[in-house]
Amino acid sequence: MAAGMALALALWLLLPPVGVGGAGPPPIQDGEFTFLLPAGRKQCFYQSAPANASLEAEYQVIGGAGMDVDFTLESPQGVLLVSEARKADGVHTVEPTEAGDYRLCFDNSFSTISEKLVFFELIFDSLQDDEEVEGWAEAVEPEEMLDVKMEDIKESIETMRTRLERSIQLLTLLRALEARDRNLQEGNLERVNFWSAVNVAVLLLVAVLQVCTLKRFFQDKHPTCT
Repeated sequence: MAAGMALALALWLLLPPVGVGGAGPPPIQDGEFTFLLPAGRKQCFYQSAPANASLEAEYQVIGGAGMDVDFTLESPQGVLLVSEARKADGVHTVEPTEAGDYRLCFDNSFSTISEKLVFFELIFDSLQDDEEVEGWAEAVEPEEMLDVKMEDIKESIETMRTRLERSIQLLTLLRALEARDRNLQEGNLERVNFWSAVNVAVLLLVAVLQVCTLKRFFQDKHPTCT
C-alpha cells in the first residue's frame, strides 16, 4: 500500500497537467523525487516529453546496503536507451527527445533484504526557447527606439536564467550526496557499536571462564564453580 502511494505521488509530481483538447502540447517541466525502493521490488516512473528537446536523467542511491540499484530508460516507442546494473549513480542525456512518455525503472530485485533510498532528477532543455525569444524580440522592434539593443538584453537574461538553473541543479545534487554520506556514516556507526558490544561480551565471558578454571585447579575449601 505504501509503495502504491509513493508511486502515485511520484507520477503526480513528475507528469505535467493534462490540458483540454486543442490546447497544444503539455509544458516542459523539470522534476525531482526521492523514494524508498523495497527489497526484491521494481518501480517505474513515466515522464511526458515534447519532441525535439533535451532530457537529462540523473539518479543517486542515497541509502541502503550496497548503495546500488539497476536502472533502465526506455523511449516512448519502447526502445531501451539505457540499461545499467548495480550502479550507485548515473547521468544520462537524451537529445533530441521524442514526443511521448519516457519510462524510467529502478530495480532492486537482486536484494532480498535491503531496501534502497533513491533520488532522481529530470531536467528538460527545450530547443525551441531561442525561437520564442526571437519572436518576442521582433514584437518590440524597431531597435532604434531603444537605448540598449534587445539582443544584449536577451543574451543577459538567457545567461542569468541558465546560471540560476545550473545553481539549483548543483544544490540539489549536493543535497543528495550529503544525504547519502550521512546514511552511510550512520550505518557504519551502528555496525561499530554492535560489534564493539559483541567484543566486550566475549571478553567478559572469557574472563569469567578463566576465573572458574583457576578456581578448579587451586580449590581447597572453595565450592566448585558451575
